[in-house]
Amino acid sequence: MKVALDTNFLAYAEGVNGADRRAVALDLVKRLPAGSAIIPVQVIGELFNVLVRKAGRTRGEAREALQGWRDAFPVADTTAEAMQAAVDLASDHKFGIWDAVILSVSSQAGCRLLLSEDMQDGFTWGGVTVVNPFAATRHTLLEALLSDAD
Repeated sequence: MKVALDTNFLAYAEGVNGADRRAVALDLVKRLPAGSAIIPVQVIGELFNVLVRKAGRTRGEAREALQGWRDAFPVADTTAEAMQAAVDLASDHKFGIWDAVILSVSSQAGCRLLLSEDMQDGFTWGGVTVVNPFAATRHTLLEALLSDAD
């Protein structure tokens, strides 16, 4: 099973907004089965902004953090088809366009899960289910993914 990682998940893993969420995010990253995760390219750009604007890192520090994530996980590009699907998703389901791009790229990459705290937990579109990795009770699909790694 493939999983996509959203900006907020990686921001927490970087220590933005609290140690508790950072610990959960890093634990999940360590437990993901090898080759199961991707990062939509939109997330790379958003994470850069979060690290510079919210976390106060220098642009060089943010670039280094992004390179580390790119070394750890493949980055999925936004195609013209993914962008059109994102426009449809944003129109039909009232998503913000950039969240819709992330979900659309995740679907195009063959992901079954998108780990995100910002989107509607349990929402499924294009074969991808949005799962809040910080929810009190873990979603059954996330549990199944993690049990594949054990």
